[in-house]
Amino acid sequence: MKYAYPCVLTAGEEEGGFNVSFPDVPEALTCGDDRTEALEMAEDALVVALCAYVDNGEDIPSPGPAEDGQALVAVPPLAASKLALYTAMREQGMTAEDLAERLGLDDSAVRKLLTPDYGRGRRQSRRD
Repeated sequence: MKYAYPCVLTAGEEEGGFNVSFPDVPEALTCGDDRTEALEMAEDALVVALCAYVDNGEDIPSPGPAEDGQALVAVPPLAASKLALYTAMREQGMTAEDLAERLGLDDSAVRKLLTPDYGRGRRQSRRD
């Protein structure tokens, strides 16, 4: 699965800037002062929202096709690889404990492998 999701950029009416939403990941909402900043913020909002799916043990939503006027926002490669690992594990019915045993790793190392935004600064202290 390619982790690039179409987003809707909407010009702010009174406050200016742009609001961003994702049809396939409704939890990912953000904004920016201009289109460039909004798209930069969109990547982070998307990763955070997809992390919630992992944290809750839910399937990662598949990205739909981009429609006219929608921009594609890709998840950074490291996060995408972690999402792919998580998705493959779910498809095989494998738990994090199973992966830890198979790889000879402790639970902390497996959590790092499965946390898409681990290492981006925000979640390290919460997870470890």
